[in-house]
Amino acid sequence: MNGAAFTAFAPFELLGALTIAVMLLIAIRRDHRLTALATIGGLALCCVVLPIAAPTASTPVTPLFVVDGPALFYAELVLLAALVVAILSYTYLDGMGDGPREEYYLLLLIATLGAALLPASVHFASFFLGIETLSISLLGLIGYASPRREAVEAGTKYLILGGAASAFLVFGMALIYADLGTMSFVQIGVLARVANAPDLFRLAGVAMILAAVGFKLSLVPFHMWTPDIYEGAPAPVTAFVAVVSKIAVFAVVLRYFVLAENHADGALHTGLILIAVLSMIGGNLLALLQDNVKRMLAYSSIAHLGYLLVALLAARSLGIDAAAFYLAAYAVTSLGAFGIVGLLSAPGTGRDADRIEDYRGLFRTRPFLAASLALMMLSLAGMPPTMGFIGKFYLVVAGVGTGLVWPVAALVLGSVIGLYYYLRVLVAMAMPVPDASEANPPAPVSRSGTAVIAVLLLLLVTLGVYPAPMIALIHMTVGQG
Repeated sequence: MNGAAFTAFAPFELLGALTIAVMLLIAIRRDHRLTALATIGGLALCCVVLPIAAPTASTPVTPLFVVDGPALFYAELVLLAALVVAILSYTYLDGMGDGPREEYYLLLLIATLGAALLPASVHFASFFLGIETLSISLLGLIGYASPRREAVEAGTKYLILGGAASAFLVFGMALIYADLGTMSFVQIGVLARVANAPDLFRLAGVAMILAAVGFKLSLVPFHMWTPDIYEGAPAPVTAFVAVVSKIAVFAVVLRYFVLAENHADGALHTGLILIAVLSMIGGNLLALLQDNVKRMLAYSSIAHLGYLLVALLAARSLGIDAAAFYLAAYAVTSLGAFGIVGLLSAPGTGRDADRIEDYRGLFRTRPFLAASLALMMLSLAGMPPTMGFIGKFYLVVAGVGTGLVWPVAALVLGSVIGLYYYLRVLVAMAMPVPDASEANPPAPVSRSGTAVIAVLLLLLVTLGVYPAPMIALIHMTVGQG
């Protein structure tokens, strides 16, 4: 590794050093507040260092990684989302009473490291290394420090199904290597062009990788784990699973799809269209049946990843830019929604505030949080003046420009269906306060958590009304990839 590569990779090295430092801090002194502050401060430093260390051109770092515009953009998105989760986690864990809480931040940092490395991966070895670092840490986070049986059950389900998905991923990589003799994304694209028609090994390998990625992104028909994990995990961990893991996996899949020139594969193109349509329609229809907010958002995330497949399929035109903007909008909105769920929850009672009935009368008891949640829901529905509206408009333009008639039609239909169940939460918040709640004034909400929600709300509305700076940043970084 030369000096330029070392400098370009410095933010990831800093994140690794931070993880080791927090581990040593826990070994020396067990202090929840100190560990949380070290984690939050370290993540904030990584967020600042990343754009400073950004190279002016694409910089290879060994044959496994490349630091370029897309890698830096998505890594920054991952780090900022992890920073928000860390702040929200401190308040949440502080309300759980006594018990080991420091290792939670270590797992959070390891998962963030794996997620941040994924967008820079250009090789199946680094792809697998990053995704397993992320997934194994998530196993502990999902069931960590929670007295609820649902959390342990959710962690066990993720372990079993995640192990099966990893087996599919490894076997798919092995089949592609057996066919082409390489695991480099670029070389796969070059050799696939020379070979013209794919043979049975490569077709089977791509299908198995698609199944594994479908699990990680919770796409239909690989989505069955999602609502149980979202409901069982603590609210901040649910936010991490919904945002950080999805951004990282989608970013590396988008890079693989472009570099390996998979758009030329007619069978894969047809399969992705089918999965996208099923995810958009199925996710929204299943969300209609939910009375649990976390389960509703789980099925909603299935639909949103289906929307993102439209950008993946349109990657030769506006799709890459559209995917980046939509992921940013999805991150801001989902972090805000799950953050509010976490702030309203009382972890010591054994469950989160995840029933729609829990939000009844929220406009009267907590007007700021209610207004913020309302705008988050409207953004998920794709309504102006929010980032969600701009993101969906971007996707529609990219899809129409590429001739993706059925996926765009499913996107529009899914958005119409989704508006109904998002409005259910708004109606509940506008209803009268229950009699029992009137007798007991609401408990105070963390100031740091409220400040985070305020920042997310400001971004949501500002970039929804005036998205030009964000679009320019995306075009300057991701558009060059």
